[in-house]
Amino acid sequence: MPSKTKQSASSAIGLDVGTEAHPLTGGPSDFDPLLALIGDAQYVLIGEASHGTHEFYRVRGEITKRLIEERGFRSVAVEADWPDAYRVNRFVRGEGTDRDADEALSGFKRFPQWMWRNADVLDFVGWLRSFNDSLPATNTRAGFYGLDLYSLHTSIAAVLEYLDAVDPAAAQRARHRYSCFEDFGEDVQAYGYAATHGLAESCEPAVVAQLVDMRRSAAEYARRDGRLTPDAQFYAEQNARLVRDAEEYYRAMFYGGVASWNLRDRHMAETLDALTASLAQQKSATKIVVWAHNSHLGDARATEMATRGELNVGQLVRTKHGDNAVLVGFTTYGGTVTAANDWDSPAERRTVRPARPDSYEAVMHDTGLARFFLNLRSNSALIEALDAPRLERAIGVIYKPETERQSHYFTARLPRQFDALFHYDVTRAVEPLERTGIWDRGELPETFPSAL
Repeated sequence: MPSKTKQSASSAIGLDVGTEAHPLTGGPSDFDPLLALIGDAQYVLIGEASHGTHEFYRVRGEITKRLIEERGFRSVAVEADWPDAYRVNRFVRGEGTDRDADEALSGFKRFPQWMWRNADVLDFVGWLRSFNDSLPATNTRAGFYGLDLYSLHTSIAAVLEYLDAVDPAAAQRARHRYSCFEDFGEDVQAYGYAATHGLAESCEPAVVAQLVDMRRSAAEYARRDGRLTPDAQFYAEQNARLVRDAEEYYRAMFYGGVASWNLRDRHMAETLDALTASLAQQKSATKIVVWAHNSHLGDARATEMATRGELNVGQLVRTKHGDNAVLVGFTTYGGTVTAANDWDSPAERRTVRPARPDSYEAVMHDTGLARFFLNLRSNSALIEALDAPRLERAIGVIYKPETERQSHYFTARLPRQFDALFHYDVTRAVEPLERTGIWDRGELPETFPSAL
């Protein structure tokens, strides 16, 4: 007999989604329908419904491996800080001094460390290095790049290190410009508050001037020192741009509204554009896989984000590139997740509540399939049935099940948000490389201490 959840979820859309699904068996053909949908697209944006789910990381990595091996993709751009990801980039290309993937990932020190220092990313980075090592010397190596903008001080240090090597006089000018942050130490939010409320002078003119200088001098630096690769020059300029955008971002945090969200996602989309242009200039392959949260990569115009005036990377990339970009989402019904109870709190292995009956996740659960793929671009029956607005769950680095409806659900129209969807009904927490007793113990049951 159908459950009440099934009556309220599946019957409400007028279609048995399971009949339109491609079940995933764990075999080599699991991702064939997605690769057929991708075709010759230049950008594949692969999301995640949480920042702490093993299946999302593992499957995203397996899809990316096939795109690299079979479709000529050569760059992975991720929701991570530019300098930390570039250290991984140097390792996978056989450059730098890191001895293994674990050491290459050690630049990821700030909360939430487990997003990139976890077992699944470690395996993927190791695979990427092995793939590159197997290529003939003349072939383009695959790279690993960050899109995010939280690394203001690390990026300042990278700009200064670059200029010390190519133009010591310019390095002194840059130190003077960047010194306006010194009164606040590592507390960039304190800087943002002070600058916004007139308690300190804004560093905006200084960081803009530094970026202009870097861009104006790029060609001269390339001629002056042939030891520096074009990729290294691009890396340094991107750090200067990141400092400019991060300075604006930390001021925008105190404006209220949507300014800081939009600034961050524009920065990530512009970094993707800059990476594409740099690869083209170096005559490298310009097919790029992007990894980030569903909230960044699903088209914001198909969600309630649009009513708040928010945009995101998926929207910007789809607007610019149309069908040359494929947006892929993930959902889960329940299980466990690695997340914190609050910002800067320890990572915990937390229980994910069963999804609400009025959610897309409940519709997927009602298929009775453990895991499957949906084509949301060309399957007209699915598109029509799923197009009505429904709730969708998003878990970031913080999970608050006690306020889940307000904290983690938003309204979306799934076929307009993504071109494809993977659903894994029961998922488990991604394993941090720095496991703690708190994570190993897992979340205590609600009935503790009686356990009844």
